Amino acid sequence: MREAVGGLPGAYWVLWVATLVNKLGAFIVPFLSLYLVKHRGLGVAEAGALFSLLGLGGLVANPLGGWLSDRHGRRVGMLTGLCGTAVAVLLLWAAEGRAQLAAAAFFLGLMMDLYRPSVMAIVADVVPRAHQPRAYNLLYWAVNVGFAASPLVAGALGEAHFDWLFWGDAATTLMCAGLIWRFAPESRPESAARDAEQGSHPLVALGDAVFLPYLGVNFLVALLFFQFFVALPADMAAQGLGAREYGMAISVNGVLIVLLQPVLGGAMERMPRGRALALGALLTGAGFGLYAWVRSLAGFAAGAAVWTLGEILMSPVNSSIVADLAPEAQRARYQGAYNMAWASAVLVGPAAGSWVLENWGRAVLWGGCLLLGTAAAVLHLLLVPARRARLGALARE
Repeated sequence: MREAVGGLPGAYWVLWVATLVNKLGAFIVPFLSLYLVKHRGLGVAEAGALFSLLGLGGLVANPLGGWLSDRHGRRVGMLTGLCGTAVAVLLLWAAEGRAQLAAAAFFLGLMMDLYRPSVMAIVADVVPRAHQPRAYNLLYWAVNVGFAASPLVAGALGEAHFDWLFWGDAATTLMCAGLIWRFAPESRPESAARDAEQGSHPLVALGDAVFLPYLGVNFLVALLFFQFFVALPADMAAQGLGAREYGMAISVNGVLIVLLQPVLGGAMERMPRGRALALGALLTGAGFGLYAWVRSLAGFAAGAAVWTLGEILMSPVNSSIVADLAPEAQRARYQGAYNMAWASAVLVGPAAGSWVLENWGRAVLWGGCLLLGTAAAVLHLLLVPARRARLGALARE
């Protein structure tokens, strides 16, 4: 246990606990498509398009949040995003008609992603470089401890009354904000403030010729992950499975991460990072591809288990690579650019997946996921030499 958690500063643990509280109450997003179809009367494709507005909000929020964090401080970035998220959840609950639902979904995506660059930048600010991969692993583990529990609770609450999901989500988000406000110190480097004041723009990371292709491959992998928000519950519903079964199937993701992350941590540190990313992309494609052949709860849970192994390999590695490639003065903006790639996938993936499912069928959708994961694995291997050369140059400097 000392080897796993020792040597990390108190500021990091404040962030870790606040993140856990926030994710334990993350009820709305995993069940949003079911809510829109079952309680608001939208079609599957229409619900997918509205869900994609979360990605549009995140697309704006991540570079804005990175700039806000580098310019005005990590606390400002986090508190603005968290308090705004609580408000946005309640606005979504109170929305009437499609126009208001669309506006509320966009605002939720904007606020929900505004704080993320600050969180990842704080780890790079306060944790010594040698311990950062372990710190990102533990933070990722906390996220998934919450994600393992929240779908089970949300599935039961949703069967009783969906309104409880909105109020519970807002309350836990405000609890997270309270922990940050009371206990988290400011950690922004002075160089970040000077760089932002000198006019370095929010999208500065997109001008990095090594970083940009890396973002592109992550976008392809993210397209796969976000099929579980709309296409997966829709496909399960077509097989006669409801909200409770969907919650049970996707909770496999968090449960396996909670159980396997500490066990696999040492092996992951010894594995070359490019190889870990390639294997993770391949497993992700295989997990979603398995859905083309299954129709039972056990089969859907087995697919989630496979793509979860891919997520375990990729997510902490990606965070440490972004931290390594980012200049000190632009940490939050590089993290914002990385998150923007995933937000772009939220914008495209759910709508595209639900459209393919509705028009071409489940075999085409899930088989395409297998092919896309294989392509991303090959691209990750091809990008290793350029990234290795960049890290070597930074080390020499």
